[in-house]
Amino acid sequence: SKELQSIQTLRSDFINHFSHEFKTPITAIKGFAELLREPDTTPEEREQYLQIILDESSHLADLANSTLLLTRLESQQFIAEKRPYPLDEQIKRCAILLSPSWEKKQISFTASLEPAEFVGNEELMRHVWINLLNNAIKFTPEGGEVSITLQCSPEQIQVQISDTGIGMSPEMISHIFDQYYQGEPNHTEKGLGLGLSIVHRIVELCGGQIQVDSIPDQGSVFTVLLPRSR
Repeated sequence: SKELQSIQTLRSDFINHFSHEFKTPITAIKGFAELLREPDTTPEEREQYLQIILDESSHLADLANSTLLLTRLESQQFIAEKRPYPLDEQIKRCAILLSPSWEKKQISFTASLEPAEFVGNEELMRHVWINLLNNAIKFTPEGGEVSITLQCSPEQIQVQISDTGIGMSPEMISHIFDQYYQGEPNHTEKGLGLGLSIVHRIVELCGGQIQVDSIPDQGSVFTVLLPRSR
C-alpha cells in the first residue's frame, strides 16, 4: 500500500510539473499568434513575433523529446544494445560539435583525454557529454575557461568537466538533478530543466556515479565515474 501510494505521489508530481512546463510555451505561442492578427501590426513587430513563435515551438519540441527520453530511461532497469567503443573519441566529437558555442564566447577550451574503451550504449552516452559540455559553456561568461579530462584506472573511467562559470550554491547543488529544476531565476538562462536528470539516470543505469563540486561565482566541476567492464 505504501509503495503504491508513493508511486501515485510521484505520478501526480510529474503530471503537475509536466503540465506547468508545457503551459508556458503554449501560452506564448497563442498570445503572439493573436498579436499577428492585429491589423496595425508593423512588419518589424510581425518578424519579432514570428521569431518568438519559432523559438517557443522549438522549445516545446525539445521539452517533449526530453520528457519522453527521461520517461523511457526511468522505466529501464538496464541499458540494452551495449558495445565497446572509444569513449575519448566520442567526447572529442561532442566538443567539436559544440565548438561554435564556445568560440563565439571566446572561451578557452582545453581537453586532456586518455585513450579509453568503454562498453555502453553510444547514443545514450552522447546525451551525457553534450548536456554537461553545453551547460559548462552556457554558464561560463565570455573569456572564461572550460576544460575536460579523462583518466583511466583498472577499475573505472573518470571524466571531469570544469568551468569558470557562475557556480552554484549548496541549495542548488542539492536539487540539480531534480526534474524541471532550473536553479535561481537570476542565475539561469532559459532551459528545460531535464538535461541533468537525463544525465544522472544514464550514468546510474551504467552503474556509475556523477558528482558535483561548485563555488558561487567561481565555477563548477562535474565528475562522472564509470565502471570498466572486465
